[in-house]
Order: sequence, then structure tokens, then C-alpha cells
Amino acid sequence: MKTKPVILMLIAAVVLGSGLYAILGGSGNTSGNVTTAQSGELTREQSCALSVERGKKLADVATGDVAAYRAVEDPLDMTTAISFKDGDGNPKTLVDWQGRTVLLNLWATWCPPCREEMPWLEELEVTKGSAKFQVVPVSIDQGSKDKPLGFLNSIDIKAMPFMHDETMNAFHNLRKKGVALGMPTTLLIDTNGCALGVLNGPAHWSSDDAKALIDAALGLGEV
Repeated sequence: MKTKPVILMLIAAVVLGSGLYAILGGSGNTSGNVTTAQSGELTREQSCALSVERGKKLADVATGDVAAYRAVEDPLDMTTAISFKDGDGNPKTLVDWQGRTVLLNLWATWCPPCREEMPWLEELEVTKGSAKFQVVPVSIDQGSKDKPLGFLNSIDIKAMPFMHDETMNAFHNLRKKGVALGMPTTLLIDTNGCALGVLNGPAHWSSDDAKALIDAALGLGEV
């Protein structure tokens, strides 16, 4: 009888077709949707999980004036965690800084330690700022930008960009995630826009200790 070979050929065709469907994600063509795992690309969560481990490597370098630095405990995608505006009122997120290592500083004029460390952040930007690194201070003063901008002008802050979040949501969102415990809060963010670590409270950001921490972060390279 010839029915068995025919049945076997039909079964083989079904199995082959199912395999192709799985590979192509059901698209039916070779240019269809390949899954992230198959393509070898990392999801944002996976990328930021790796950044947590990279942030831990900086602990040994964080001494002296930046000894309060700690690695974040959970993956934190800073490109979606917060938003703010530039001096012209244009909306900004950390997506605008992807490709650079960023030292993000949340501050306010009503916070004396914030005011004290601002010249040190400015000096750090002057000495270390480049296409690979930038200090980004974000004022969380509520209401108009006039007061925080006036303060920065009064102490001759020129190298750092002016950023403002009049809603304070940047601080509140990070507090809910257990990252921002008070003011100032300063986060070290890698080139992928993922948090490496945080320092709560003021720090002498123009010190050799701080510069060594930034150099170590830049030396981590890309994930």
C-alpha cells in the first residue's frame, strides 16, 4: 500500500511549516519579526539589570568625598523614569543624553546643601564635561523658572545646562522607587540611560575623589 509514505510526507510538511512559523514569528516571510532573544538584542530591563551590576563595580572607587555613593538595587531606566524642561520650556528626558555618561543632580533653591554644592558641580562640568560626560542639574523649584535661574546667574553658573521640573515629579517618582531619599539627590547614569548608582545628600563634586568616580564610570564602557 502507498498510503503510509503519503501520510509521512504530510506530517513532515506540517512539522516543517510549524518550525518556519515559529522562527518567523508567524509573519510568513523571512523579513518578519524576529524575537529579541533570537536577535541577540537586550530589552531595556535586561540592559538596566546589567547596569546594576556595573554600578556595583564603582563601590571600591567611591571613597572620601563621595563615599556615600551606592549602587541602585533594582534596574532603573532613567529615560522613562523622569521628565523635565530646558530653559526654553522644551520637554526633555534622559533619552536626549543617551550615548553620554550623565551625573544628574536634583536640587532646589530652598535646599542649602544644594546651593552649596552647585559651584562644585560646575567645576566638575568644566574639568570633565565632554562628548562622553555631562553634569545635568534639574531644579525642582515649583512655579516659575525665574528663582532657580536667577540663583544660578548670581553665582556665575555657565557651563551646566539649566533644567527645571516645576512639578517636583522627578523627585517624587524617584522617591517612590527608593532612590531619592532627600535633597540633593545625584544619580550616575550610564550611556544606555540606565542608573548605575546614587548619592543622597551633598558631595564635594570637584574633589579628586569625585573625579576618580567619574573616570571609573567612563571606564566601564558600554554594555
